Amino acid sequence: MAEIKNYDSEFCGSIPIHHINRIQDHGYLVVLDLQNFTMIQVSENCSELLNLELKDCIGKPFANFCSKPDFEKLQHIAAKKPKDKVHLTLFINKNGVQLSVLCLLHFVDDLVIIEIEQHTKGTDRTFFDVFQEVKQFTSLLDHAHNLAEVAEVTVHELRRISGFDGVLMYQFDENWNGTVIAEEKDHRLEAYLGQTFPASDIPKQARQLYLKNPYRLIPNRDYIPVALYPILNPVKNSFIDLSHCNLRGVPGVHLEYMKNMGIMASMSIRIIKDEQLWGLISCHHMTKLYLDQEICSIFEWLSTVISNRISILIDQKKSVHIAQMHFDRSALIDQIYAKNDIIGGLFREDDTNVLDMFDAGGAIIYLNGNIETIGQVPKSNSIEDIHLWLQGKNITRIHSTSYFTADFDDASVFSNIGSGVLVIPIDNDKGDYLVCLRPEVVETINWGGDPDQAIKFDADGKNYHPRNSFKLWKQEIRNHSKPWKNEELELAETLRSFLFEFRTKQLYI
Repeated sequence: MAEIKNYDSEFCGSIPIHHINRIQDHGYLVVLDLQNFTMIQVSENCSELLNLELKDCIGKPFANFCSKPDFEKLQHIAAKKPKDKVHLTLFINKNGVQLSVLCLLHFVDDLVIIEIEQHTKGTDRTFFDVFQEVKQFTSLLDHAHNLAEVAEVTVHELRRISGFDGVLMYQFDENWNGTVIAEEKDHRLEAYLGQTFPASDIPKQARQLYLKNPYRLIPNRDYIPVALYPILNPVKNSFIDLSHCNLRGVPGVHLEYMKNMGIMASMSIRIIKDEQLWGLISCHHMTKLYLDQEICSIFEWLSTVISNRISILIDQKKSVHIAQMHFDRSALIDQIYAKNDIIGGLFREDDTNVLDMFDAGGAIIYLNGNIETIGQVPKSNSIEDIHLWLQGKNITRIHSTSYFTADFDDASVFSNIGSGVLVIPIDNDKGDYLVCLRPEVVETINWGGDPDQAIKFDADGKNYHPRNSFKLWKQEIRNHSKPWKNEELELAETLRSFLFEFRTKQLYI
């Protein structure tokens, strides 16, 4: 089947969404000069919040609009120049009335960026209510023994806590396509469990922003964008970078995407593993749904809790796998020493052998002009062709692929048993190699819509639109094996060093 178009890198990934220069209309944005705390840029709706003409906001001390204790609190925080955003409750003076607002403070170079939202009651839950909910959620996660259980608990509990119509979790693959691994939703929303969405749905620059923001809330798809004034930030003399801001405006193509999905509000929560984006939790609502900063801070907290639990489970599984491989490696080395024979130690049929160590279906060794095999291997003429290919490629380091036909055209004739190869060069100069084979794993990807139609361009070639169909679209992947893991490649290198040294000693005894 033809390769899927990579809109993630070719097009969508190049759009500068962090310089959109507009915010959503459920909040306000104020940019202060860190030196004197005067307002140098504001969102246009600040004229209503501060009861001033827009042009008159610029240059005014922020201290004029909040109480002295609040301003001193802001100065105290600013003096520390925190790297992370800071939550702060202030009272804004508006026509003699103290208006309670929730603020998020960002300290970027010589600027203070303040996101402001009005304090709304919305819920009667106390801190202890929230604490109990999070404690219960954490307890359920702690008792989840595998990734599937974590995913099921997460979507159920987050839907209960948030009130969204639907919640789903998806995991990214090595190409940044996201597969839905759990979901719970209203029956009116389309089901996506088990479906994969192309990387261009969340292009690379959007994924990078999740490393800076734990969540992304869009409470109303039909919001009216609010521009910044002045257009250019006077300190930067350019559009201001809104990467850290939750109020950051939404590109029109994403709003159209939401419309095509039949949702009015959404919230995405990151899952981090080893400081990289591992997956996302996506919340959908069929009508407008606003969650204030206090509630959103709960989800920021839960993002860390969920990420930690997933990381622990993955690392535990990896540790068990590594321990077993090291055990197998020790057994192989002992067998090689006991027999004083590389082939006899690696290819022992009645005990641990190289197939166990690398989870392979077959293996070939080219050593001292001889060829030996174990397990499922190609016919003799193909085995000889593989050797010629190895020597022609001059492979001197560990080489692996889960798609051998991409490197070696003739591999297609034995792809059922050798779609993946791991090459361990024992002595390249003498043509000595150990080759492990993995069989083909035929995979059917259930795409959420045709990935080749991820975006559609207008006739002018400039304007574009997201796909309007998310109906199941199947793609069959052939000639691929299960991928080789990094820990397997690392252990292969240690085995290569041992085999080279052992063989060298044999030659000079």
